[in-house]
Amino acid sequence: MNIREAQLQDIPQIQIVRNSVKENTLSDPNLVTDKDCKEFLSERGKGWVCEIDGQIVGFSIVDLKENNVWALFLHPDFEKQGIGTELHDLMLNWYFTQTQETVWLGTSANTRAENFYRKSGWKEIGTHGKGEIKFEMTYNNWKNKQL
Repeated sequence: MNIREAQLQDIPQIQIVRNSVKENTLSDPNLVTDKDCKEFLSERGKGWVCEIDGQIVGFSIVDLKENNVWALFLHPDFEKQGIGTELHDLMLNWYFTQTQETVWLGTSANTRAENFYRKSGWKEIGTHGKGEIKFEMTYNNWKNKQL
């Protein structure tokens, strides 16, 4: 297993992972374009991928412009191996070296993702978009969790 910074040439495999998930699926895969991925990776923030045997099986992307987690997805065949936690922690550690601004994310209710974020210390603050749960992580909460 290799976790590294995402590169623009990873976008096709990132899209495969994004469209493989069973929860938090896109109603239309064309809603997240390669151009969007490029913008978030090269202009708005940073991303990481997890590779196993040369294939990307998970990725995370955080947006410094809107202070949010834009994506954290894992191919269903690679769940429950700690990969999501590693990508999550690496992403937040980097984010909070760039800014102390609170970071937020939205995810569908009654999903494994919702449970993951709650266990990871995120605080529910309301709703976002089409009924998603909106979570926040403050700088202090993240730093205290790391102690």
